[in-house]
Amino acid sequence: MRNLTLLTDLYQLTMMNGYFNENTHEETMIFDVFFRQNPSRGGYTVVCGIDEVIDYIENLHFEEEDIAYLRSLNTFDDAFLDYLKNFKFTGEIYAVEEGSVMFPNEPLLRVKAKAVEAQFIETAILCIINFQSLIATKSSRICQVAKDDVVMEFGLRRSQGPDAGIYGAKAAIVGGAQGTSNVLTGKLFNVPVMGTHAHSWIQKFDSEIEAFRSYAKTYPDKTILLIDTYDTLESGLPNAITVFKEMRKAGHEPLGVRIDSGDLEYLSKEIRKRLDEAGFENVKITASNDLDEYTLIDLKLQGAKIDSWGIGTKLITSSDWPSLGGVYKLVAVENDGVIKPKIKISESPEKITNPGYKKIIRIYNKENDKAEADLIMLNQEIVDTSKPLTIFHPVYTWKRKTYKNYYVKELLQPLFVDGKCVRKKKTVLEYRDYAFSEKNSLWPQYLRLSNPEPYKVDLSEELWNIKNTLINKKRHRRDV
Repeated sequence: MRNLTLLTDLYQLTMMNGYFNENTHEETMIFDVFFRQNPSRGGYTVVCGIDEVIDYIENLHFEEEDIAYLRSLNTFDDAFLDYLKNFKFTGEIYAVEEGSVMFPNEPLLRVKAKAVEAQFIETAILCIINFQSLIATKSSRICQVAKDDVVMEFGLRRSQGPDAGIYGAKAAIVGGAQGTSNVLTGKLFNVPVMGTHAHSWIQKFDSEIEAFRSYAKTYPDKTILLIDTYDTLESGLPNAITVFKEMRKAGHEPLGVRIDSGDLEYLSKEIRKRLDEAGFENVKITASNDLDEYTLIDLKLQGAKIDSWGIGTKLITSSDWPSLGGVYKLVAVENDGVIKPKIKISESPEKITNPGYKKIIRIYNKENDKAEADLIMLNQEIVDTSKPLTIFHPVYTWKRKTYKNYYVKELLQPLFVDGKCVRKKKTVLEYRDYAFSEKNSLWPQYLRLSNPEPYKVDLSEELWNIKNTLINKKRHRRDV
C-alpha cells in the first residue's frame, strides 16, 4: 500500500505548525465534507472513494525521508518536525456508505479529531472523494439511460494518468457499469474485465476474413468481431457472417459484433436486420466511439439496435463536468467537552456553511419505501417516528411539509473511532448494488438528466436557529 502522507497542500502543514506553536494542536476540531452542486447539473451524486479514505487514514505516517524533505523547506520548526515522527490519526470519522446517493450541502463525511489531525487530512480526502464520486455519478447517469443494456468502461488510455484510470474504472462500476477494459482494476477490485480486439488486429492480416477466422479459432466461445475497419456493411459484416456460419458448423456460437465509427443508429439497424436474416438473432451489437449519456438518449430515441455500450473518454474524464467541487469546512470546535459551532459567512449565500456537530436522516415513505427528504440536524437531536414530523425549506421557510406514515435512516455511520477503522469493507460489486438500490428509492423527478426537481434537504429547527443566530452576530460585529 502506498504511503500518501505527503499528498497534501503545503498550507495544511503550515497551519499545523502554527497550531503546534500556539499549543492548540491537540484541541478538538470538527469538519464536514460536502459539495455544493451535483455534477452535470443533475439531481444527485453517487458517493465513491470511502474505502480509499480508509486505506489512506490507516497508512498515515511520516517516514524519515518525509521529515528530511520537510526540514529542507526551511519552513517548519524542529520541535514540530520531531512531533510528526509519531504522527497518526487518533480521532473519529463518520461517513455515508460507499455508493450512497447524496445531495448538495449534506455532510457525506464528518471528522472530529485533534486540530493537527483534522486539518491535515483535508486535501487527500477531497482528492479521493471528489474524483471517484464524479466518475461514479457520470457512470450512473449513463447506465440510467442504457437501462438493461450492458455498459463497459473503456477509458484507461484517455484517463488523466494511471491513478485516474484505475480508480476511475472502479468508480464507474460502483456507478453501474458492468465491467471495465482495465485489467489492473479487475485484479485489484475483483471486477469483470471486458474487451475484444483492436483495428490493428484486422490490419495485421492480409485480409479481413483471415483476421476474423484467426480470432474465432483462438476464442471460439467468446467471439466478438470488430467490423468497421474497412467498410462496415460491404466488408466487415459479410465477412463476420461467413465466419459465424463456419463457427456454427464447428459447434460454436458467436457472441457479437462491435462498431466503433460511422452512423451508429443507421448501421446498427442494418446490422441487426442482416444478422437476423442470416439466422444470428442472438448475436449482440456493441457500439463505442466517444459516447456519453446524451448520445445514448438520442440513439435510443432513434431506435438504434445496440445491446451494449463501450464508454471511454467521456466517462473516465466526465468531459462535460470536470470536477465535483467538494469542500472540507470547519463547523465546530470542542473545549472541555463543550462543542462550539463555527460558521463561514460569504457574500455568496450558497457558500455560507451549516454550523455544528451534525448528522443526517433520510425520511422514507412507509407505503413504498421512497425517499421523501433529508434532514440535517444536530447530532444529539432525536426524531420520534411515532409522531408527525414537519420540515421546512431553509431559505423559503413558509414552505413546509409534514410526514406521518414514515421511517428514517441515519446516513452518517462510524468509519473510525479512536483512530481505528470500525467498518468492514465490501466488494465493489456490492457497492454497485447498493448504489442501484439507493437510486431506486428516489422518485423519477429527482433522476432526470436535465432540469431535475431539487431533492428536499432541510435543516432542523434547532440547527436553523443556531445558523441564523451566528449569521446575525457576525453581521452585527461587521456593522459595528
